[in-house]
Amino acid sequence: MTLWIAVETATDAGSVAIGEPGVARHEVAIEVRRHAAETMPAVADVLRRAGAGWGDVAGFVFADGPGSFTGLRIGLGTVKGIVAAHPHLALQSVASLLGAAWTARGEGERVAAMYDALRGEVFLGVFEFPREGGLRTVFAPSLVAVSNLRRLPVPGVAVGDGAVAHSGAVEDWTGRAPLPVTAAGPSAAALLELLAVPGTVVPVHDLDRFEPAYGRRAAAQDRWEEKHGRPLPDPAGG
Repeated sequence: MTLWIAVETATDAGSVAIGEPGVARHEVAIEVRRHAAETMPAVADVLRRAGAGWGDVAGFVFADGPGSFTGLRIGLGTVKGIVAAHPHLALQSVASLLGAAWTARGEGERVAAMYDALRGEVFLGVFEFPREGGLRTVFAPSLVAVSNLRRLPVPGVAVGDGAVAHSGAVEDWTGRAPLPVTAAGPSAAALLELLAVPGTVVPVHDLDRFEPAYGRRAAAQDRWEEKHGRPLPDPAGG
């Protein structure tokens, strides 16, 4: 038995799942803004449900953003801590928006995944999943002003909390209402399914230097630099 554990913490809610590439066996939800308290227990829970130990696990697949700075930091910190304790574990990363789009691939050939970034902006990616397999990235994950949506390639459907939060603008763009959050929320199970889809997963070779793609700088960093009048020092020395 060779299993993978998926961790999705890019939005206010999240989940952890366990299974093989292409198939999720068990998934556990992380309640809204409970990442710090629930991510590690969720990992232990899916291991227990699968009747597995760390020797049965090949590695992790992590939704690496863009999204919540806090959620991504907690999720990656949890994964890094476990991999440090079990060095045989590999790490693969998947764009968070790609995971959300995958959950809605049956709704249209071209899917826009949107996470709310506040300030009238969304984290947005547009993807196609051809019937013959694989992935085509139509618009790479980026921070986009909602007012600019109509300048972008038109998808068949939009999903995610950002699409719902700006449903009027999304409907003007796509010609249809966005899917509800419950139909296309963060899904660690989707990450496991994507492990079997060519071109969707990126191996992480340098765990120490790996950081999520946050999509924008943390507000705390902006405040620090404004107060001190200089860039925040890089603790890694880069």
